[in-house]
Order: sequence, then structure tokens, then C-alpha cells
Amino acid sequence: MDLVDLSHTLDENISIYPGDPQYSCCPALTVQKDGWNVQSISIGSHSGTHIDAPYHILEDGQTIDQVPLSRFIGPCIVIDATGKGPRERITWDVIRSYEAKMRQGAREGAIVLLRTDWSKEWGTPKYYDHPFLDSQAAQRILETGIRVIGIDTLSPDETHVHSTVEGDVGVHRAILGADGLIAENLTNLAAIQEGDWSVNLVPLKLGHCDGSPIRAFASRNITCA
Repeated sequence: MDLVDLSHTLDENISIYPGDPQYSCCPALTVQKDGWNVQSISIGSHSGTHIDAPYHILEDGQTIDQVPLSRFIGPCIVIDATGKGPRERITWDVIRSYEAKMRQGAREGAIVLLRTDWSKEWGTPKYYDHPFLDSQAAQRILETGIRVIGIDTLSPDETHVHSTVEGDVGVHRAILGADGLIAENLTNLAAIQEGDWSVNLVPLKLGHCDGSPIRAFASRNITCA
């Protein structure tokens, strides 16, 4: 079976959204002292490659443990948005040619993944200057019936780092407000741009939580002759 890892490694060099908890993983028990190794992990619900539940921005939205498991797995449609530069909007003009495919895929629970290749900047200051999805384009995607959208950047909205201006989370509000899900900090999307693939974005079953880190991966769909 062909598998492609779509997740970044969690370590001390990860890119963290401004204001989110820092990540740490350090020994709590060791083989030398205790007979076995156990790590103490401190992690935010949106650390590394992760998925957002509606509760992330909606007080009465579904928490990550309330979302049916089936919604995290499905055939994927990779949208090529690699032509966008730092802090450029990904507009509907970039996405329009995929509309028919999204409408058809929505009936099968398809997951849309936006490929910018910005994941190559992971762990560097430039990662925060990623392209971002236009909120009207997000709405047009939702109109096709798609309800799970992923991206290989820190956020589908623009990220403000050194600014007192509150960031616009219009894309989050559109998708999560429609009972959708958002996967962020994906990587290796170039490897699944072509061909027939399914994606797995299954989270930890965290009670009453707004999101969860995931080990995202894609598997090639094999058609029997």
C-alpha cells in the first residue's frame, strides 16, 4: 500500500501560532533509573499538524470528541495554489477549475486540501508570512458541499505576528460555522497532487476539546481490474 505522511514532526523547533502554548517533551521516567522510559508532554490542542473542531470559535459548536469518526477520513482533492507568494490571498480564481470535482466529491465525503508548498518554511520566521484563503473563496468551497478543508500553512486565515491588530478569522468562521473541520500545518501535499488518494485526519479523542494534533497521512486508492 502506498502511504504518504502529511504530518510535521513534533519537536522543540515547531512553528506555533502566536499566543498558543509552547510544546515540550521531556523524560519523566528512564530505563536507567526506573526500568522504562516515559515522557512528560505539554502540548496545545493546535500544536503541529492538527484539526480544528467547530468549538474552536463557537461556544455551542461540536467539540472534537463529538465529531463522528467517519468525517476525518475520505477521498481527497488537492488544489494547487503554489503560485501564491507571502501573504497573498488564495482567491476563487485559483480554485474555480476544481468546482465540478468538489461537487462530485462532496457526495462521497471528500476532503479538500490546499497546497501552497509553504510547509518548506516550517520552523522558520518566514512560515508566518504564508498565503491565506480568501473568505469568499472559502464560502464558495462550502457551497459545493465540501465540509473538511486542510492547508499546508499555519492557518487558512492570515496570521498576524508582530501586530496589535486582531487577526481576521473569516475563513475559520465560515468553515467551522457550517459545522466544517479545518486541518492545518499539513505537509508533503505535492506527493498526492496527482492520482487517486484518500486522507486520514483522525484526532485524539479529547473530551470537550476544541481541536487535536493528528498524524495525517494519505493512502493511494487501488482500483481492482
